[in-house]
Amino acid sequence: MATHFTMTAIGHVDGGRGPAEDDRWGGSRAAIILDGLPDAALLGLDGFSHCEVIFVFDRLPEAEITIGARRPRGNPDWPLVGILAQRGRNRPNRIGVSICRVIAVAGSRLEVEGLDAIDGTPVLDIKPVLSGFLPRSVVREPDWARAIMADYW
Repeated sequence: MATHFTMTAIGHVDGGRGPAEDDRWGGSRAAIILDGLPDAALLGLDGFSHCEVIFVFDRLPEAEITIGARRPRGNPDWPLVGILAQRGRNRPNRIGVSICRVIAVAGSRLEVEGLDAIDGTPVLDIKPVLSGFLPRSVVREPDWARAIMADYW
């Protein structure tokens, strides 16, 4: 089994927010510009209400990566939990995933709303959201996870 992979960004975030802040991403609008893929790669995506954007937290210094446990957002009131039980950017591979509303598709430009990635962020992939891939049962989460999301969107 391979343990190392090389990936190339398919595009980048254009516009939206500049600073990487923790909350109020809901109204954030940005575009994803394809780099090196034909416009046809986005053909039909405008038929979906939402898409998943997979991106890289490229500005996070390696020294800030966490491989063990930490308190989410450094909040002493929240429990110590493993980095893989969180969605923070300090992840081992610095990969982010966000479900966004599709606003428009024009050529190599995808306009989205609710993308929690900042201007210039490299995009690894884009996938349409299909209801068949959503959870088929009730989503369970701890209280701290609901609290962390209170002002996120």
